Amino acid sequence: MRNFKITLVLCMLVHITFSQAPAITVQVSGSGAPVLYLPGFTNPGSVWKETVSNLKGTHEHHLISYAGFDGNAPIEMPWYLTIKKELVDYIEKKQLKNVIIIGHSMGGNLAIDIAAAIPNDIKSLILVDSIPCMRELMMPGVSVDQIQYDSPYNNQMLNMNEDQFKQTATMMAQNMTNKKDKVDVLLNWILRADRKTYVYGYTDLLKLDLRTVLDKVTAETLIIGAAFPTIEVAESNYNKQYATLSNKKIEMIADSKHFIMFDQPEVFYQKVNAFLGNE
Repeated sequence: MRNFKITLVLCMLVHITFSQAPAITVQVSGSGAPVLYLPGFTNPGSVWKETVSNLKGTHEHHLISYAGFDGNAPIEMPWYLTIKKELVDYIEKKQLKNVIIIGHSMGGNLAIDIAAAIPNDIKSLILVDSIPCMRELMMPGVSVDQIQYDSPYNNQMLNMNEDQFKQTATMMAQNMTNKKDKVDVLLNWILRADRKTYVYGYTDLLKLDLRTVLDKVTAETLIIGAAFPTIEVAESNYNKQYATLSNKKIEMIADSKHFIMFDQPEVFYQKVNAFLGNE
């Protein structure tokens, strides 16, 4: 009986720890029009530091990092929905208005979700190599009901030893940028991730289909896509997936993989500043 009570107390403490951990952490600098920077999966807010330095005009910069990544404590599932809710709460509690959101990959998904939830507060979106429904491209024909946390693939990923996981992560990092010096940066971010967040958080992303909320987004939107594997294939995918987003402009960037701001930084900064009217 005593052991049972101890176990119960420990379980409650673990639950409290997870419940109290923030879903996001924010680093704020500058003053002026608010810009929310949302990184992609496993990336910290610092992925945007060069963008902050190259953004013209006067802005208040809000660099977001997520629970479970970059040394931040993990939270319970569903991970993505909790992050979305906390970001919406953050904007509302801070009373941020006419917000510009710059989001890469999953950060672009969150940007769409936020802009659909509180359209009156969001002025502009810049979506960097972000697709509303990844499942459609990666797993065509697979329904959302077939995507579960408890799956053979997820269990395999959870049970990998450190060397096996590093091997897999290295291949992923190499496929995301053309810059060899950035591969190790991406790899280290993946390796620092809480393993369950990495596995189950990605499951959350595969469940997403934000095409259903695009008609609720009123913010002027710039979509910057990597012309990979070819410009024709990539541009066709963007046009199809964002078909119901009304106020948009799609720009394709050549000679770039997923991390456009790494592979083509000067072109990226020029596109961002031109869209925001800063040049």
